[in-house]
Amino acid sequence: MAVHKKYNRNAKTNALGRGLDALISTDTVSTQGSSTINEIALDQIEANPNQPRREFDPVALEELANSIRELGLVQPITLRQIADSRFQIIAGERRWRASQLAGLTAIPAYIRTIKDESVMELALVENIQREDLNAIEIALAYEHLLEKSGMTQERVAERVGKSRAAIANYLRLLKLPAQVQMALQKKEVDMGHARALLSLDSPALQLKLYREILKNGYSVRKVEELCQQLNSGEDIQSAKKKIAARKRLPEEFNILKQRLSSFFNTKVQMSCNASGKGKISIPFASEEELEHIMEVMDKMK
Repeated sequence: MAVHKKYNRNAKTNALGRGLDALISTDTVSTQGSSTINEIALDQIEANPNQPRREFDPVALEELANSIRELGLVQPITLRQIADSRFQIIAGERRWRASQLAGLTAIPAYIRTIKDESVMELALVENIQREDLNAIEIALAYEHLLEKSGMTQERVAERVGKSRAAIANYLRLLKLPAQVQMALQKKEVDMGHARALLSLDSPALQLKLYREILKNGYSVRKVEELCQQLNSGEDIQSAKKKIAARKRLPEEFNILKQRLSSFFNTKVQMSCNASGKGKISIPFASEEELEHIMEVMDKMK
């Protein structure tokens, strides 16, 4: 049986019942232009197939479900009616899933009638603002918006509050080999690694370097350096050797570094490039260590 319990949004709140309201902020609730709020049976609600988020953290869902068991669903989800007694989620799929886990049979929802492309757009914006999507989910959502709505990258950028360059960078991720895309989705590599790999024209080379990243835990900066060498015609092994040689201090510099470390009683850092330019830094972990370093330097005057 359908449940459509209408809420009066203009009703005055009893002053004695404001204790919980004071603890839970609803200032950020977006009504998406709706004028009424209804209680809808969970079995009448379905997920949006174009929802950008493809994965939901089970631990986070259970934590949200526990909160809902204790307090109820504080923030309504937003739906659109697609048939008699059938509704599709615009925003709030996590809350819908958690409400099911919490054992609820109906939840409060705003109802709105909007075009399909607007559903995708609102779902994308809502997820980006509320909980980080992984980079591939965002890229797929942007691509879907472009294909379904016919909007340009500039228009999509305006609607979601991003720069056109940011949209283009996300879309470029979809050109990476599938293994890299899956690793990015699982957050085994980050956006910086992926963007560096995109500077390589060869998918085979991208995959080789991707495996090196996983094996050695390379930083984004290290991958960028390797890509520069690879684009200059080096292979991965020779590129690694060149970078290592460039960063290796001459033996006399290592001796000096050890002497300075012993002199200041702290681990002195030293770097030097091929032309002989470099820097020396003296770290300290406390005010006492800094005072010791200053005392040593004072004695040198």
